[in-house]
Amino acid sequence: MNSIGCIAFTKAGCELAAKLARELAALPAYADAAFSVSGPARFADDAGVDAYDSLASWTAEHFAADEALLFVGASGIAVRAIAPHVKDKFTDPAVISIDEAGRFAVPLLSGHVGGANALARDIADIAGGQAVVSTATDVNGLFAVDEWAVRHGLAILERDIAKEISSALLEGRVVGFRSDFDMDWKLPAGVSDGPAEIGFAVTLDEASAPFARTLHLVPRVVRVGVGCRRGTAAEAVREAVFRALAMAHVPPLAVSTLASIDVKSDEPAIRALALSEGWDLKFYTADELAAVPGEFAQSDFVEKTVGVGNVCERAACADGGTLLLGKQAQDGVTVALAVGRMML
Repeated sequence: MNSIGCIAFTKAGCELAAKLARELAALPAYADAAFSVSGPARFADDAGVDAYDSLASWTAEHFAADEALLFVGASGIAVRAIAPHVKDKFTDPAVISIDEAGRFAVPLLSGHVGGANALARDIADIAGGQAVVSTATDVNGLFAVDEWAVRHGLAILERDIAKEISSALLEGRVVGFRSDFDMDWKLPAGVSDGPAEIGFAVTLDEASAPFARTLHLVPRVVRVGVGCRRGTAAEAVREAVFRALAMAHVPPLAVSTLASIDVKSDEPAIRALALSEGWDLKFYTADELAAVPGEFAQSDFVEKTVGVGNVCERAACADGGTLLLGKQAQDGVTVALAVGRMML
């Protein structure tokens, strides 16, 4: 989680919220998270928290901006505050409430996908209380595919099938599993690497269908290398990149990075694409690209222009990836795809 907003309504609640934020930040799982803690103006200074204007405005702001919200107070307050904003468990932030005595941490929203169940358990451990988790798979001690996917950084392509897998496990039916990656993983109860009507696959190929009902879980391990003429239109770069992804049957959610040569670092079309898709952006010098090991397509013109004979393939492989799709050219844009190692 990158950002967690906490709010409380009494002096004791503000003190607990500040303690939880401080101790959560010390845990490895939240080391990179930004925490904010808010309370009523009359308690804010003494408790060392920010003052909020109104609960409604605080909730609207943080529901849109944060990945998790923690309400220290009655669960009913949290429920009423978030009600106007709730849309979808795959996009809503995690929401947890805990009473100001720290006895019960209750995940109210996005328990699996948003990580509310795991966060509630961590909060309860710090407060010395108990997490009250009510999702069906947790109550029955069963594997939760959506929670497992999020924990391992896997994108969920088919939301409806994720729900069907939970139902199948609850009904005692076998759920299948396949992976295109080496995984040292003990299959949980109810999950088999044998035949099954429904199952999930860890793969980059969205066309793969090992089961009649296949849930595709996609690791973010694909790097897109791109080159283009100066001033190329943003739509031309986007079309070329998405065409290459389609050719390789790779969903955009599998992409982690868009990479190019440093002389293209100010190219608006490249920056716009990375920003719109949420991809990391990396640029390399000609010497760094020339040092990338492997056999790549060569262009004397490109070498004369930027100092290295291939930009897109070398940029895609610059951090040790394996070339997945070689240089593709379209409307002055060159694109290549590489895949890195998935760590599970």
